[in-house]
Amino acid sequence: MKTDNIKLIELNSDNWYECCLLEVAENQKAFLESNAISIAQSKFEPTLKPYAIYLEDQVVGFLMYNSVVEELDGYWIYRIMIDEKFQGKGIGKKATELMVAEIAKMPNAQKIIVGYHPDNLGAHHLYASLGFVDNGDRFGKEMAVVKYIK
Repeated sequence: MKTDNIKLIELNSDNWYECCLLEVAENQKAFLESNAISIAQSKFEPTLKPYAIYLEDQVVGFLMYNSVVEELDGYWIYRIMIDEKFQGKGIGKKATELMVAEIAKMPNAQKIIVGYHPDNLGAHHLYASLGFVDNGDRFGKEMAVVKYIK
């Protein structure tokens, strides 16, 4: 599948509900909060930036990152998910690349960090394929991997 038709659109009154209806595969549900919880979180933490992931004109995923530097002196990716019907097509990778490009434009962007459960092999493969490295940082049950911005 070509991924040139993937775009990120800031969450708005037209797409938030569609994001709430998206679901990951059953074996991934233990690793992620629901999109509804993430959307609610973004309303109480205004530095969080939620986006709908579109394939052409259809909402197929959701992501969110923080627009301020946090732990490990980097910008954190809070969520990325692709609906189970659209997984395995390269959409998550392309959406993550688009997100990384946006975060890289932020002031003093030197590191992008994402945390995930070590058993989440899908996340591990995705982030490793995009150049994130494991420096051994751990936060509770999650590992944190880092992409260095050049």
